[in-house]
Amino acid sequence: MKKTRLKGIYLLLLLLLAGCLNQPGTAPKSGNEGAETGGPAAGGKSGDGLVAHFIDVGQGDATLFEFDGYTVLIDTGNWNGEETVQYLEAQGVEKLDIVVGTHPDADHIGQLDQVLEQFETGEVWMSGNASTSDVFIRALEAIEANEVDYYEPRAGETFDVGKMEIEVLHPEEVTGQANEESISLKLAYGNVRFIMTGDAGVKEEQEMIGRGADLDAEILHLGHHGSNTSTSNAFLKAVSPEVAIYSAGLDNSYGHPHAEVLAAVENAGAEVYGTDVNGTIRVETDGTSYKIVEKQKGVPVEGKNRCIDINIASSAELQEIDGIGPAFAEDIIAARPFESLDELDEIKGIGQGTIDAINEQGLACIGE
Repeated sequence: MKKTRLKGIYLLLLLLLAGCLNQPGTAPKSGNEGAETGGPAAGGKSGDGLVAHFIDVGQGDATLFEFDGYTVLIDTGNWNGEETVQYLEAQGVEKLDIVVGTHPDADHIGQLDQVLEQFETGEVWMSGNASTSDVFIRALEAIEANEVDYYEPRAGETFDVGKMEIEVLHPEEVTGQANEESISLKLAYGNVRFIMTGDAGVKEEQEMIGRGADLDAEILHLGHHGSNTSTSNAFLKAVSPEVAIYSAGLDNSYGHPHAEVLAAVENAGAEVYGTDVNGTIRVETDGTSYKIVEKQKGVPVEGKNRCIDINIASSAELQEIDGIGPAFAEDIIAARPFESLDELDEIKGIGQGTIDAINEQGLACIGE
């Protein structure tokens, strides 16, 4: 797969600052669908098998894939930390075959310049959308200074990296919508598949479905840190994940992950892990089966981070709520939707005492 070296960085920056850099194809790109890229990275995982590291970088994203001597890093963490470089060093990584910056937000490409300065890198993939932020400008400067090949992948392209196939799900083109046009990928290692969508939203998820791509995957990285702007029920049905992982900072100011998203994912039958409560999460696979390894055992995510939405919860989930047994659960399902928990008094046999107990438990909610 031929890549283009990003040159003329200062001319590019002048265009950027002049507000001209918001159309597709700003930086040159070329490539061959289905081509094999790169060679095994020194310091990468040797032997058979893949390890995906969902790195705890606080309120940001960074995921490392190590397999058969190759390394692929998707996003690099927030601008105000050094966690990504430190983690890669601790893993003995010396070279990265591909680094993907899903979109130019500082919590996704924040440490890209540090990564490129510290590790020999074969290619950087970015969407083609731009930002006037210092973080983005430093990233472009680092790409040029370190003579790293640059590429803008587009929906429908597929690439073989050793035994891994990478399929680009999104975007088809870029128009200046950074989050919405996040690079979204399906990574398949044998029969174990991962979906990564950056900060793409519900509308973009529907576009991926509409293009007819096979979205079925065992591991789903929840979009936009588990925000309710992503992870629609239709997308969950299309992906049908067994495991869902989100990246978020503990007690972050955005309220990520949103409770209704976790409830929907659990309703879809997936196990949920998050870097805020589990630390760095590893998925280890031989291409046939996989296992999840947590840095720390997470405590149940309750309160703002988890709820049982009474308007979508199953009967079994409703029975986790104080005072709700099988009969009440079925009555709630028959009577919903509810606009508030207080409306549960419409269910025969549920009085104010039960509602007070439900509120005190703090597990039930009404999703947005």
